[in-house]
Amino acid sequence: MRSIIYISAALALCAGSTTVLAKHAKPASMSIKQNSWTYTYKGTRSLESVDNDGNFITQSSRGKHLDHGTAMMKGNKVCFSSAMDPKRDGCWTAKDLKVGQSAITTSDKGEKLKVTRVKYAPLSMPK
Repeated sequence: MRSIIYISAALALCAGSTTVLAKHAKPASMSIKQNSWTYTYKGTRSLESVDNDGNFITQSSRGKHLDHGTAMMKGNKVCFSSAMDPKRDGCWTAKDLKVGQSAITTSDKGEKLKVTRVKYAPLSMPK
């Protein structure tokens, strides 16, 4: 009988500590997958989309293919690895924006860029 009481008490303690851990758990970082943004960089208005696999494609507002590669979250930054030009590789600060919201993002090189989140627009590689 005593062992049943001890086991019940141990289970109650475990269940209670799980609730405490859940309250203090760090929220997951934002996801960039299946998201799109617009921005103007060096005079070119661009649309950039990241698909569900973490692949990004950037095209001008006129539909010209500008870049593609992979993107991933690293802490509070989104890091891009260009398949076209390694000089374009880099990380930018990221904020979780809703469609229509804008924010200033800063690259590791100190560049600043205003980005606006738009409805996800799947892009494809040029043929």
